[in-house]
Amino acid sequence: MAKLQRSVLILFLLFLLISGLYFAKEFLVPITISGLFAMLFIGFSNYLENKGMSRGFSAFLSVLTLVLSVSLILYLLSIQLSEFSTNVDTMKQRLAEILLNIKRWVNQTVGLSMKQQDDMLKQQTESGAAGNPGTMAAAVASSLMSVAVNIVLGLVYMFLLLYYRSHIKKFILKIVPDEQLKRTDEVVHESARVAQKYLSGLSLMIVMLWVLYGIGFSIVGVENAIFFAVLCGILEIVPFVGNVTGTTLTVLAVIVQGGDGGMIAGVLGTYFIIQFTQTYIIEPLVVGEQVSVNPLFTIMAIVLGELIWGVPGMILAIPGIGIVKIICDNVPELKPYGFLIGSQSKKSNTGIIDKIKSIFKKD
Repeated sequence: MAKLQRSVLILFLLFLLISGLYFAKEFLVPITISGLFAMLFIGFSNYLENKGMSRGFSAFLSVLTLVLSVSLILYLLSIQLSEFSTNVDTMKQRLAEILLNIKRWVNQTVGLSMKQQDDMLKQQTESGAAGNPGTMAAAVASSLMSVAVNIVLGLVYMFLLLYYRSHIKKFILKIVPDEQLKRTDEVVHESARVAQKYLSGLSLMIVMLWVLYGIGFSIVGVENAIFFAVLCGILEIVPFVGNVTGTTLTVLAVIVQGGDGGMIAGVLGTYFIIQFTQTYIIEPLVVGEQVSVNPLFTIMAIVLGELIWGVPGMILAIPGIGIVKIICDNVPELKPYGFLIGSQSKKSNTGIIDKIKSIFKKD
């Protein structure tokens, strides 16, 4: 009976925690993303500090490295986007032809004349633009300002988290009983290690996907293949949804650019081949089994993350539930929940991927 009461209490506290996460979204999302990036750069900061650099300067260089990396990616995208924009007129003409064919099909199938269809579209457009243009412009400006503030705030958070990481760790150790110090220290290190290895592996996997998508789209003959390859790779940070979204955008662009059925089939074939390669080769080798959570709770975490925090919640769901599992595995009262969300069994080193891994390992 006591175990049942404790389980009910834990579930109730979990409900309160999820509610708090939902209502504190605006405050928690920037600091959580900054915390993950800080974990990613802990090793880099430690390396700089071991070379004699001060903690403040190492934290600053870590933030600067992140900013320069993101800026480089955006610059490469802008170059490809400028090349993409040169074909805008041709794409507009092709899009007009596609819309005309759709109108003809609707006319033949439903019986609506093209004039009636134009009137319906005009009414929808007018109703959508019925709001005050000044209000809409103010809303867009407010959204852009909010994004800019969150980016700056996130960089500040990241710097301060790296700078005060020892202080924060000491605080965590001070709030636990003395007999739990060693275990708590291990939990802190393991949580940081999981987040760090997951994010670094994910970054490397995205770079590899850029190469694969670039080669595949170029072979198929997609215009601006590098742009769509980079786009598909970046969207991989959103689990499940990102890769489908990137491929869908590529297919739509191919249609607008005048690609035939063979090119569309080539894009889809490239997608399925790369997804197979990613799932069975790249992820096990590069990302690894750092987050040993079974697929059921992985999907549930992603869905719950989207409901609570939207797209940022989907991105943070996998490393987040990995950290939760580590905490559950090291707290006696929570071990049943760690068992529940964990993988059913450990994989033995007998598979093809494990054999490939063993080649690069020292005896």
